[in-house]
Amino acid sequence: MRVGIPRETAAGERRVALVPESVSKLIAIGLDVAVERGAGAAASFPDAAYADAGAQLVDSALEAEIVVKVVQPSADEVAILNTGAVLIGFLAPLTDREGIERLERAGVIAFAMESIPRITRAQPMDALSSQATVSGYKAVLIAADRLPRFFPMLMTAAGTVAPAKVLVLGAGVAGLQAIATARRLGAVVSGFDVRPVVKEQVESLGATFLELSVRGEETEGGYAKELTPEQQKQQQAELAERISGFDAVITTALIPGRPAPRLIPASAVEAMRPGSVIVDLAAEAGGNCELTTPGEVTVEHGVTIVGLTNLPSTMPYHASQLYSRNVVALLQHLVDGELKLDWSDEITAGACVAGKQEVVA
Repeated sequence: MRVGIPRETAAGERRVALVPESVSKLIAIGLDVAVERGAGAAASFPDAAYADAGAQLVDSALEAEIVVKVVQPSADEVAILNTGAVLIGFLAPLTDREGIERLERAGVIAFAMESIPRITRAQPMDALSSQATVSGYKAVLIAADRLPRFFPMLMTAAGTVAPAKVLVLGAGVAGLQAIATARRLGAVVSGFDVRPVVKEQVESLGATFLELSVRGEETEGGYAKELTPEQQKQQQAELAERISGFDAVITTALIPGRPAPRLIPASAVEAMRPGSVIVDLAAEAGGNCELTTPGEVTVEHGVTIVGLTNLPSTMPYHASQLYSRNVVALLQHLVDGELKLDWSDEITAGACVAGKQEVVA
Protein backbone atom coordinates (compact mmCIF):
# COMPACT_ATOMS: atom_id res chain seq x y z
CA MET A 1 0.00 0.00 0.00
CA ARG A 2 1.32 3.40 -0.98
CA VAL A 3 1.13 6.73 0.86
CA GLY A 4 1.12 9.76 -1.43
CA ILE A 5 2.38 13.19 -0.38
CA PRO A 6 1.26 15.82 -2.90
CA ARG A 7 2.56 19.34 -3.16
CA GLU A 8 0.25 21.82 -1.45
CA THR A 9 -1.44 24.12 -3.96
CA ALA A 10 -3.40 26.45 -1.66
CA ALA A 11 -2.26 30.06 -1.85
CA GLY A 12 0.42 30.85 0.71
CA GLU A 13 0.68 27.29 2.03
CA ARG A 14 4.34 26.34 2.44
CA ARG A 15 4.05 23.28 4.68
CA VAL A 16 4.36 19.68 3.56
CA ALA A 17 2.48 16.76 5.09
CA LEU A 18 5.44 14.44 5.51
CA VAL A 19 9.12 15.23 6.09
CA PRO A 20 12.05 12.96 5.20
CA GLU A 21 12.68 11.86 8.81
CA SER A 22 9.21 10.25 8.85
CA VAL A 23 9.63 8.16 5.71
CA SER A 24 11.46 5.30 7.43
CA LYS A 25 8.75 5.07 10.10
CA LEU A 26 6.09 4.49 7.45
CA ILE A 27 8.23 1.99 5.59
CA ALA A 28 8.64 0.12 8.89
CA ILE A 29 4.86 -0.48 9.10
CA GLY A 30 4.70 -1.82 5.54
CA LEU A 31 3.88 1.32 3.56
CA ASP A 32 5.53 2.61 0.41
CA VAL A 33 5.96 6.37 0.27
CA ALA A 34 5.52 8.44 -2.90
CA VAL A 35 6.36 12.15 -2.73
CA GLU A 36 5.45 14.59 -5.47
CA ARG A 37 8.50 16.35 -6.80
CA GLY A 38 8.91 19.73 -5.14
CA ALA A 39 6.40 18.93 -2.37
CA GLY A 40 8.81 19.86 0.40
CA ALA A 41 10.78 22.61 -1.33
CA ALA A 42 8.90 25.53 0.25
CA ALA A 43 9.51 24.02 3.70
CA SER A 44 13.25 23.53 2.98
CA PHE A 45 13.01 19.77 2.43
CA PRO A 46 14.62 18.99 -0.98
CA ASP A 47 13.64 16.05 -3.17
CA ALA A 48 17.05 14.46 -2.60
CA ALA A 49 16.36 14.18 1.13
CA TYR A 50 13.18 12.21 0.45
CA ALA A 51 14.95 9.94 -2.03
CA ASP A 52 17.75 9.30 0.46
CA ALA A 53 15.15 8.39 3.09
CA GLY A 54 13.62 5.75 0.81
CA ALA A 55 10.68 7.59 -0.76
CA GLN A 56 9.82 7.42 -4.44
CA LEU A 57 9.64 10.76 -6.27
CA VAL A 58 6.61 11.02 -8.55
CA ASP A 59 4.92 13.61 -10.75
CA SER A 60 1.56 13.17 -9.00
CA ALA A 61 0.87 11.62 -5.61
CA LEU A 62 -2.93 11.93 -5.58
CA GLU A 63 -3.54 8.46 -7.05
CA ALA A 64 -2.12 6.67 -4.01
CA GLU A 65 -4.22 4.43 -1.77
CA ILE A 66 -3.54 6.79 1.15
CA VAL A 67 -3.10 10.51 0.47
CA VAL A 68 -1.84 12.87 3.16
CA LYS A 69 -2.19 16.62 2.81
CA VAL A 70 -1.92 19.66 5.04
CA VAL A 71 -5.05 21.54 3.96
CA GLN A 72 -8.25 20.32 2.33
CA PRO A 73 -7.99 19.34 -1.35
CA SER A 74 -9.43 21.48 -4.11
CA ALA A 75 -12.26 20.19 -6.30
CA ASP A 76 -9.74 19.37 -9.02
CA GLU A 77 -7.63 17.37 -6.57
CA VAL A 78 -10.67 15.45 -5.29
CA ALA A 79 -11.47 14.49 -8.89
CA ILE A 80 -8.10 12.72 -9.11
CA LEU A 81 -8.46 10.75 -5.87
CA ASN A 82 -9.40 7.09 -6.29
CA THR A 83 -12.68 5.75 -5.00
CA GLY A 84 -11.96 4.04 -1.69
CA ALA A 85 -8.79 6.05 -1.12
CA VAL A 86 -7.97 7.27 2.39
CA LEU A 87 -7.37 11.01 2.77
CA ILE A 88 -5.75 12.62 5.82
CA GLY A 89 -5.40 16.35 6.42
CA PHE A 90 -6.90 19.48 7.90
CA LEU A 91 -10.28 19.18 6.19
CA ALA A 92 -12.35 21.87 7.98
CA PRO A 93 -15.35 19.59 8.62
CA LEU A 94 -17.16 22.22 10.69
CA THR A 95 -16.80 25.08 8.21
CA ASP A 96 -16.47 23.45 4.78
CA ARG A 97 -19.47 21.17 4.49
CA GLU A 98 -19.38 21.43 0.70
CA GLY A 99 -15.84 20.05 0.71
CA ILE A 100 -16.80 17.14 2.96
CA GLU A 101 -19.83 16.33 0.82
CA ARG A 102 -17.57 16.37 -2.25
CA LEU A 103 -15.35 13.77 -0.62
CA GLU A 104 -18.40 11.66 0.25
CA ARG A 105 -19.58 11.71 -3.35
CA ALA A 106 -16.11 10.71 -4.52
CA GLY A 107 -16.15 7.67 -2.26
CA VAL A 108 -13.14 8.85 -0.25
CA ILE A 109 -12.57 7.81 3.35
CA ALA A 110 -11.44 11.07 4.94
CA PHE A 111 -9.81 11.65 8.32
CA ALA A 112 -9.69 15.24 9.58
CA MET A 113 -6.71 16.03 11.79
CA GLU A 114 -8.75 18.66 13.64
CA SER A 115 -11.29 15.96 14.57
CA ILE A 116 -8.81 13.75 16.43
CA PRO A 117 -10.40 13.12 19.85
CA ARG A 118 -8.67 14.98 22.67
CA ILE A 119 -7.89 11.89 24.72
CA THR A 120 -4.61 10.75 26.25
CA ARG A 121 -3.74 8.03 23.76
CA ALA A 122 -4.39 10.36 20.83
CA GLN A 123 -2.01 13.09 22.03
CA PRO A 124 0.77 12.15 19.55
CA MET A 125 -1.76 12.75 16.75
CA ASP A 126 -2.94 16.15 18.03
CA ALA A 127 -2.07 18.38 15.09
CA LEU A 128 -4.17 21.27 16.38
CA SER A 129 -1.85 21.51 19.37
CA SER A 130 1.36 21.10 17.39
CA GLN A 131 0.41 23.87 14.97
CA ALA A 132 -0.86 26.08 17.80
CA THR A 133 2.61 25.82 19.32
CA VAL A 134 4.04 27.33 16.14
CA SER A 135 1.39 30.06 16.06
CA GLY A 136 1.99 31.09 19.67
CA TYR A 137 5.73 31.32 19.13
CA LYS A 138 5.47 33.27 15.88
CA ALA A 139 2.87 35.67 17.30
CA VAL A 140 5.37 36.90 19.87
CA LEU A 141 8.07 37.37 17.23
CA ILE A 142 5.63 39.43 15.17
CA ALA A 143 4.69 41.52 18.20
CA ALA A 144 8.36 42.13 19.04
CA ASP A 145 9.08 43.11 15.45
CA ARG A 146 6.14 45.50 15.17
CA LEU A 147 6.54 47.09 18.60
CA PRO A 148 8.70 50.25 18.43
CA ARG A 149 10.47 49.38 21.67
CA PHE A 150 12.58 46.61 23.22
CA PHE A 151 11.00 43.58 24.86
CA PRO A 152 13.66 43.13 27.60
CA MET A 153 14.89 45.57 30.20
CA LEU A 154 18.28 46.90 29.11
CA MET A 155 20.85 48.63 31.28
CA THR A 156 23.06 50.75 29.04
CA ALA A 157 25.51 53.60 29.32
CA ALA A 158 22.67 55.82 28.14
CA GLY A 159 20.45 54.67 30.97
CA THR A 160 17.99 51.90 31.74
CA VAL A 161 15.30 50.87 29.26
CA ALA A 162 12.13 49.53 30.85
CA PRO A 163 10.82 46.15 29.60
CA ALA A 164 7.73 45.85 27.44
CA LYS A 165 4.49 44.74 29.06
CA VAL A 166 2.78 41.90 27.21
CA LEU A 167 -0.71 40.49 27.78
CA VAL A 168 -1.70 37.09 26.40
CA LEU A 169 -5.44 36.39 26.25
CA GLY A 170 -6.20 32.69 26.29
CA ALA A 171 -4.04 30.06 27.96
CA GLY A 172 -4.41 27.12 25.63
CA VAL A 173 -1.44 25.66 23.75
CA ALA A 174 -0.88 28.80 21.65
CA GLY A 175 -1.31 31.12 24.62
CA LEU A 176 1.07 29.22 26.87
CA GLN A 177 3.67 29.08 24.11
CA ALA A 178 3.26 32.82 23.59
CA ILE A 179 3.72 33.45 27.31
CA ALA A 180 6.87 31.31 27.42
CA THR A 181 8.34 32.98 24.33
CA ALA A 182 7.61 36.52 25.52
CA ARG A 183 9.22 35.68 28.85
CA ARG A 184 12.32 34.37 27.10
CA LEU A 185 12.56 37.65 25.23
CA GLY A 186 12.54 39.50 28.54
CA ALA A 187 9.08 41.06 28.58
CA VAL A 188 6.93 41.46 31.68
CA VAL A 189 4.08 39.09 30.86
CA SER A 190 0.52 38.69 32.09
CA GLY A 191 -1.90 35.99 30.99
CA PHE A 192 -5.67 35.71 31.16
CA ASP A 193 -8.16 32.93 30.63
CA VAL A 194 -11.74 32.54 31.79
CA ARG A 195 -10.84 29.06 33.05
CA PRO A 196 -9.42 29.46 36.57
CA VAL A 197 -7.89 25.97 36.25
CA VAL A 198 -5.10 27.31 34.01
CA LYS A 199 -3.92 29.97 36.47
CA GLU A 200 -1.23 27.66 37.83
CA GLN A 201 0.06 26.93 34.31
CA VAL A 202 0.32 30.64 33.53
CA GLU A 203 2.18 31.36 36.74
CA SER A 204 4.49 28.37 36.28
CA LEU A 205 5.85 30.10 33.16
CA GLY A 206 6.74 33.21 35.12
CA ALA A 207 3.74 35.28 34.09
CA THR A 208 1.17 37.05 36.23
CA PHE A 209 -2.41 35.81 35.99
CA LEU A 210 -4.74 38.71 35.22
CA GLU A 211 -7.61 38.49 37.66
CA LEU A 212 -11.05 39.41 36.35
CA SER A 213 -14.42 38.75 37.91
CA VAL A 214 -15.60 36.66 34.93
CA ARG A 215 -15.16 32.91 35.37
CA GLY A 216 -15.91 30.15 32.91
CA GLU A 217 -15.84 26.37 32.76
CA GLU A 218 -13.83 23.97 30.64
CA THR A 219 -15.31 21.57 28.07
CA GLU A 220 -14.35 17.90 27.85
CA GLY A 221 -12.06 18.81 24.95
CA GLY A 222 -10.18 21.31 27.08
CA TYR A 223 -11.66 24.44 25.51
CA ALA A 224 -13.39 27.21 27.42
CA LYS A 225 -17.18 27.01 27.43
CA GLU A 226 -18.85 29.90 25.65
CA LEU A 227 -19.79 32.74 28.01
CA THR A 228 -23.29 34.14 28.22
CA PRO A 229 -23.89 37.50 26.48
CA GLU A 230 -23.90 39.19 29.89
CA GLN A 231 -20.58 37.58 30.84
CA GLN A 232 -19.08 38.59 27.49
CA LYS A 233 -20.05 42.23 28.03
CA GLN A 234 -18.63 42.20 31.54
CA GLN A 235 -15.41 40.59 30.32
CA GLN A 236 -15.02 43.18 27.55
CA ALA A 237 -15.59 46.02 29.98
CA GLU A 238 -13.02 44.76 32.47
CA LEU A 239 -10.45 44.00 29.78
CA ALA A 240 -10.98 47.45 28.26
CA GLU A 241 -9.95 49.00 31.59
CA ARG A 242 -6.79 46.90 31.84
CA ILE A 243 -5.52 46.60 28.25
CA SER A 244 -4.36 50.21 28.00
CA GLY A 245 -1.54 49.39 30.41
CA PHE A 246 0.09 46.91 28.00
CA ASP A 247 2.39 47.50 25.04
CA ALA A 248 1.51 44.28 23.21
CA VAL A 249 -1.57 42.06 23.39
CA ILE A 250 -1.70 38.59 21.86
CA THR A 251 -5.14 37.02 21.60
CA THR A 252 -5.57 33.26 21.19
CA ALA A 253 -9.21 32.56 22.10
CA LEU A 254 -10.52 30.24 19.40
CA ILE A 255 -12.73 27.15 19.35
CA PRO A 256 -12.72 25.20 16.04
CA GLY A 257 -15.83 25.72 13.97
CA ARG A 258 -17.14 28.72 15.95
CA PRO A 259 -16.83 32.48 15.53
CA ALA A 260 -14.06 33.89 17.67
CA PRO A 261 -15.25 35.51 20.91
CA ARG A 262 -14.86 39.28 20.91
CA LEU A 263 -12.52 40.17 23.75
CA ILE A 264 -11.22 43.59 22.74
CA PRO A 265 -13.77 46.27 21.79
CA ALA A 266 -12.85 49.23 19.62
CA SER A 267 -12.93 51.49 22.68
CA ALA A 268 -10.13 49.44 24.29
CA VAL A 269 -7.96 49.82 21.18
CA GLU A 270 -8.53 53.57 21.21
CA ALA A 271 -7.36 53.71 24.84
CA MET A 272 -4.04 51.96 24.12
CA ARG A 273 -0.80 53.90 23.75
CA PRO A 274 0.23 54.82 20.20
CA GLY A 275 2.72 52.26 18.91
CA SER A 276 1.09 49.39 20.79
CA VAL A 277 0.51 46.09 18.99
CA ILE A 278 -2.28 43.53 18.93
CA VAL A 279 -1.60 40.14 17.33
CA ASP A 280 -4.92 38.37 16.81
CA LEU A 281 -4.46 34.61 16.38
CA ALA A 282 -8.23 34.19 16.03
CA ALA A 283 -8.36 36.30 12.87
CA GLU A 284 -9.33 33.31 10.72
CA ALA A 285 -12.62 33.10 12.68
CA GLY A 286 -13.33 36.82 12.67
CA GLY A 287 -10.89 37.89 15.37
CA ASN A 288 -10.88 38.46 19.12
CA CYS A 289 -10.48 42.18 18.48
CA GLU A 290 -13.39 44.16 17.07
CA LEU A 291 -11.09 46.05 14.69
CA THR A 292 -9.17 43.04 13.31
CA THR A 293 -9.19 42.66 9.53
CA PRO A 294 -8.57 38.96 8.75
CA GLY A 295 -5.51 38.44 6.57
CA GLU A 296 -4.23 41.99 6.95
CA VAL A 297 -2.13 44.25 9.15
CA THR A 298 -3.90 47.52 9.92
CA VAL A 299 -3.32 50.57 12.11
CA GLU A 300 -6.24 51.90 14.16
CA HIS A 301 -5.87 54.80 16.61
CA GLY A 302 -2.10 54.43 16.33
CA VAL A 303 -2.26 50.74 17.32
CA THR A 304 -0.98 48.07 14.91
CA ILE A 305 -3.45 45.19 14.63
CA VAL A 306 -2.05 42.04 13.05
CA GLY A 307 -4.75 39.81 11.61
CA LEU A 308 -2.52 37.50 9.58
CA THR A 309 -3.81 33.95 9.19
CA ASN A 310 -2.07 30.57 8.87
CA LEU A 311 0.99 31.56 10.90
CA PRO A 312 2.30 27.96 10.98
CA SER A 313 2.90 28.25 7.25
CA THR A 314 5.29 31.15 7.89
CA MET A 315 7.54 28.73 9.81
CA PRO A 316 7.12 25.77 7.46
CA TYR A 317 10.17 23.72 8.42
CA HIS A 318 9.29 22.98 12.02
CA ALA A 319 5.54 23.26 11.45
CA SER A 320 5.85 20.50 8.83
CA GLN A 321 8.10 18.44 11.08
CA LEU A 322 5.59 18.53 13.93
CA TYR A 323 2.62 17.87 11.65
CA SER A 324 4.46 14.98 10.00
CA ARG A 325 4.92 13.34 13.39
CA ASN A 326 1.19 13.71 14.06
CA VAL A 327 0.41 12.09 10.72
CA VAL A 328 2.79 9.20 11.34
CA ALA A 329 1.16 8.56 14.72
CA LEU A 330 -2.27 8.39 13.07
CA LEU A 331 -1.04 6.08 10.31
CA GLN A 332 0.59 3.80 12.86
CA HIS A 333 -2.82 3.62 14.51
CA LEU A 334 -4.63 2.82 11.25
CA VAL A 335 -2.09 0.51 9.61
CA ASP A 336 -0.67 -2.77 10.85
CA GLY A 337 0.89 -4.37 7.80
CA GLU A 338 -2.33 -3.41 6.02
CA LEU A 339 -5.01 -0.78 6.48
CA LYS A 340 -7.28 -1.80 9.35
CA LEU A 341 -10.15 0.56 10.05
CA ASP A 342 -11.73 -0.39 13.35
CA TRP A 343 -14.89 1.70 13.43
CA SER A 344 -15.52 0.76 17.04
CA ASP A 345 -12.31 2.58 17.99
CA GLU A 346 -12.81 6.10 19.36
CA ILE A 347 -9.93 7.63 17.40
CA THR A 348 -10.76 6.00 14.06
CA ALA A 349 -14.47 6.78 14.24
CA GLY A 350 -14.01 10.23 15.75
CA ALA A 351 -11.53 11.47 13.17
CA CYS A 352 -13.40 10.12 10.13
CA VAL A 353 -15.52 12.82 8.49
CA ALA A 354 -16.38 11.11 5.21
CA GLY A 355 -16.79 7.46 4.19
CA LYS A 356 -17.34 6.25 7.74
CA GLN A 357 -18.91 2.81 8.03
CA GLU A 358 -21.52 2.05 10.64
CA VAL A 359 -20.55 -0.42 13.35
CA VAL A 360 -22.67 -3.56 13.17
CA ALA A 361 -23.48 -4.82 16.66
